[in-house]
Amino acid sequence: MSEADQREKYDAEWRAELTPEQYRVLRQHGTEPPGASPLNAEKRAGKFLCAACGTELFDSGTKYESGSGWPSFYAPVAGAVETTEDRSLGMRRVEVHCARCEGHLGHVFPDGPKPTGLRYCMNGAALTFEPGR
Repeated sequence: MSEADQREKYDAEWRAELTPEQYRVLRQHGTEPPGASPLNAEKRAGKFLCAACGTELFDSGTKYESGSGWPSFYAPVAGAVETTEDRSLGMRRVEVHCARCEGHLGHVFPDGPKPTGLRYCMNGAALTFEPGR
């Protein structure tokens, strides 16, 4: 099987496993509208996972209300995310993606609260929530 065939199969698998909105955000670098995700209002203890591969990305203790309209966190779980430069809108932003499956999660900005000063502004469609016990 050629490399192109493998990529196509991989893409077909993602399409089969994800909802259309999850696919658009995670695999096509989409952004959901502000306020669209119920996870923005999630206040329970627990963990936020990658909707594509299930990797634990953020602990609820790092979530805060940023007023941006997207679930926001001041720090990810160690080693769970990676970043790349994003110039897609004619400006420099830092894209955040899952370190395991490379799914697009959102962007990180230097205007968050202490202790990190960072705002991980995530698409709710890229996340699932698992309540703590």
